Amino acid sequence: MAEAAERQLLVMLPLPKPHFRPGGGYGGSYGEGLSSPARRRLAAELARLHGLELQRDWPMQPIGVDCFVMRLPAGDDRPPQQVAEQLAKDPRIAWAQAMQVFRTQADTRHKPLFAAQPAASQWQLAELHRLATGRGVQVAVIDSGIAAQHPELVGQVIANENLVDERPTPAESHGTAVAGIIAARADTAQGGIGIAPQARLLGLRACVQRSETETLCTSLSLAKALLAALQRGTPVINMSLTGPPDRLLATLIDQATARGQQVVAALDRGAASFPASHPGVLAVADAPPLPSGAVLAPGRDVPSTQTSGWGLVSGSSFSAAHVSGLLALMRELGGSREALSRGALVTDANGRIDACASLLARSSSGTVVHCHRLVKTPE
Repeated sequence: MAEAAERQLLVMLPLPKPHFRPGGGYGGSYGEGLSSPARRRLAAELARLHGLELQRDWPMQPIGVDCFVMRLPAGDDRPPQQVAEQLAKDPRIAWAQAMQVFRTQADTRHKPLFAAQPAASQWQLAELHRLATGRGVQVAVIDSGIAAQHPELVGQVIANENLVDERPTPAESHGTAVAGIIAARADTAQGGIGIAPQARLLGLRACVQRSETETLCTSLSLAKALLAALQRGTPVINMSLTGPPDRLLATLIDQATARGQQVVAALDRGAASFPASHPGVLAVADAPPLPSGAVLAPGRDVPSTQTSGWGLVSGSSFSAAHVSGLLALMRELGGSREALSRGALVTDANGRIDACASLLARSSSGTVVHCHRLVKTPE
């Protein structure tokens, strides 16, 4: 995946304005008529003029572009970003960019099994579940493939789409671990319990697990996943991954934010850390120090679902999953856009989330809970 992506470019051609588009809706009739073939002819012409191979396209109606994938031919050693900059000078193009590669944020150095979930004590999970369990809330997991038939995830994954290739979604360890932290079932006699055990997951496979230590995604696969989450209106979008700044993904994230959807992303303190660094995205880490606006959540030695059984995981990928689960609880209680914002989370001076106080601030049920709060609930 990474090797192919390094030779690819994404070229955005503007879609017609909605009232000029042929047909009445996106999907069934969109793309029929003159506008779609005309864009393909233009893309083919641009590829020929710039010495590129045209591969495929993916219409992205919410942001008004048709995304064409082009590739440098074998033996062409031009830097892809340089070619993209040349393409972008053409006024018929909305923009062009090199394909970026993103990596999940798992730390595989910590492997010994540990019986207790950190959230059980740090977040007093049993008490939280007296207030909310995430019932009726959907969370999009943009990641590698989820093992939807795992005993702790059966019935939790409402869709498991493969946006990398045409095959059925494979079971991969990173996406499965993230899914388990968010929504592992509470009604089985084994394993642990998710932060939001009655939430439902939209599995969007945009990443490929190449080995136990490496899971990779590209600009296009992540864009397809964000587009799917946008079209479904999923209120919480988990992206336990990081990479370089990317205009296409930023544009889609801005659309999600404008619609009241909250993107949660893993923080990588040693790099540019996009999308966590993008405005409106909730950046989550497993340890300090933190940039402004980021939060801390459990992420070390966390038992979670694996493709077979349970295992121990560590890293900010899994801290982000904790926060996505917490936001699902808050969404159940509050249901408003405010419930999904950074400002609705109660934290201490170091950015550590007080999950109990965050939920109590949203609850009006009168349920009595006994949480030892880390910080006071704001007046």
